[in-house]
Amino acid sequence: MRTISPAEIAAIDEFVTLRRDLHSHPELGLEEHRTSDIVARELACYGYKVARGLSKTGVVGTLVCGSGNRAIALRADMDALPITEETGLPYASRSAGLMHACGHDGHTATLLAAARTLAERRNFDGTLHVIFQPAEENWGGAKIMVEEGIFQQFPCDAVFGMHNEPALPFGQFTFRDGPIMAAVDECYIQVIGEGGHGSTPEFTRDPVVAGASIVMALQSIVSRNIAAMDPAVVTVAAFHSGTVSNIIPSSAEIVVGIRSFDRVVRDEIERRINLIAKAQAESYGLSAKLRYVRSYDPTINHPAETAFARDLAREMFGAERAVDFDRPMMGSEDFAYFLNERPGSYFFLGTAKGPADPGLHHPKFDFNDDALAVGAAFWVALAERYLQRA
Repeated sequence: MRTISPAEIAAIDEFVTLRRDLHSHPELGLEEHRTSDIVARELACYGYKVARGLSKTGVVGTLVCGSGNRAIALRADMDALPITEETGLPYASRSAGLMHACGHDGHTATLLAAARTLAERRNFDGTLHVIFQPAEENWGGAKIMVEEGIFQQFPCDAVFGMHNEPALPFGQFTFRDGPIMAAVDECYIQVIGEGGHGSTPEFTRDPVVAGASIVMALQSIVSRNIAAMDPAVVTVAAFHSGTVSNIIPSSAEIVVGIRSFDRVVRDEIERRINLIAKAQAESYGLSAKLRYVRSYDPTINHPAETAFARDLAREMFGAERAVDFDRPMMGSEDFAYFLNERPGSYFFLGTAKGPADPGLHHPKFDFNDDALAVGAAFWVALAERYLQRA
């Protein structure tokens, strides 16, 4: 079966316009009401059965063609970030302090373009679900969708997700078997002491000194408790305590970010942080309270589905434009929760405009509209090949 080319994506200029409209009207996670309305309206116009309400603002479009019993799901995220835009573009954000700095406007427009072309071609035999997911950046919209029963309501045999990457050459698809993105956890440590006058520290129990000791001891976890071949990061990102030089405060707060891939490593890091914080505080005559939050699971690709997507990209664009990462990334992605439930794969599409492109989450970032047709063509081919007619 011949695969589609980017030039065959229907009305691509309309989707560039739509993408720029979405860019002008960014919405935070679980607040994507305008975006959700646009997505639902477009899908209904293409002939999809539209469901709304999962994870508050999520939209799922379903298109059945033929009598095949296989089903595939394709996912795009919709939310923006709390960043003030600095692009100066005519379609820059009109919402103060918000912008599409990660390209989710592009992801949404790309999947909509693919959905329209798939509906017009109807060149498959089975069920297609297109998932427009809210709250990837902060609230774990995918996890909420799973908890609310997305795959019970919309059963599928495989699920796929794609993200733009301005650090990769334009048009390059990049894959990885197994772990591709990290689990991310957070730990909030409160060191509880007894404050007093800065001139008489002997009458206090200083949480700043104890907190500093905790910060330094945390640096030993990866280097001394985790095997050298197991990737992990423990980052002390904030330390808050005190106000002026002549007052020793009563408490200090430490914020820690943790990244890992392996369940055993993840558990060990949590155990060590708890032990270190409490023991170090106690050694100074203080106590420590911890709140440990497991934010996102690691994103772990399934080999068969990754091979399917990789082989298709090589067929469509050539081996030089379908490559593998040599190592997983420490960034995180809530698509992990979809992959925990169903076989599938998460991969990247290079969108570089030039050698000095602003990266993701940068106030001058803008999605490369030239990538819309490339990404949409791949979505169309992926769905048609997976649900190909006998």
